Amino acid sequence: MNSYPHLHKNCIEKLEWDAEARVKDIAQPRWIGYPRAHEVLQRFDDILVHPRVSRMPNLMLIGRTNNGKTELLRKFCQQHLPDPNSSGDSFIAPVMYMQAPPSPNESDLYVQILNSLYERVPASSISAKRSRVIDVLRTIELKVLCIDELHNSLAGSSVKQQNFLNTLKYLGNELKISFIASGTEDLLRATSIDTQIQNRFEPILLKKWTLTKEFRQLLRTFESILPLKRPSKLYSGLLSKKILALSEGTIGELSSLLNKATVYAIRSGSECIDIEVLSNCGYISPSDRIRDSALGI
Repeated sequence: MNSYPHLHKNCIEKLEWDAEARVKDIAQPRWIGYPRAHEVLQRFDDILVHPRVSRMPNLMLIGRTNNGKTELLRKFCQQHLPDPNSSGDSFIAPVMYMQAPPSPNESDLYVQILNSLYERVPASSISAKRSRVIDVLRTIELKVLCIDELHNSLAGSSVKQQNFLNTLKYLGNELKISFIASGTEDLLRATSIDTQIQNRFEPILLKKWTLTKEFRQLLRTFESILPLKRPSKLYSGLLSKKILALSEGTIGELSSLLNKATVYAIRSGSECIDIEVLSNCGYISPSDRIRDSALGI
């Protein structure tokens, strides 16, 4: 008989570990699947299998900071790892992940792409860098380029933004590849300066979590992988409302909150998360962090 029905079977064995081993395990990265995440990943897969045509489809994953955009891009890339292609001259990588460069600069984009692939960066002209990028991406048979936090690259003047977007458009046309970009709502506003770009990038919105059946199911999933000996019933009425209020509707903050609460519950010996644990675990909500920063605290 299962003495811990609130836990996933793979988590039960962790209860035999000592407190600090469990605390250390909580800090390990983990993937939390939920319906919207699966929908988004399916959209990504649809882009990957799209035939190469003159006008390739592109996606923009739009959401608040810390609401799971990077995790979705990385999960997609992990599901489509490069093929070593031992019989060929180069590995094959249909999917590639990169961080957006910090400014809307064509040369920086090429450097970032080549660095992400551990490729040599030409020290000469932008034209040489462009040629090198095109050669490398053709060689690895790239199909989808994932660019994380693209809004950071579009923070300059409208002229620089336009030039940067034109560079992406050129690479897409030349290589017949798709882009999956992530960003905040600033990315939507930046791409609106070019009708062609706006039409080529279909937005996918990651909305803030609200107190829905899906949110309570998400809390059930979290509880099943947190190594606590007593059930917390995170999904219950008052507790779920408190958790949503503190995390302010983003999955990244939710994860941080529950991690801190779990560590506190283990070290305090309570072995479950309740209102008192949430209040005393040391978690500070995003709004309070912004307020404290403004006050110089």
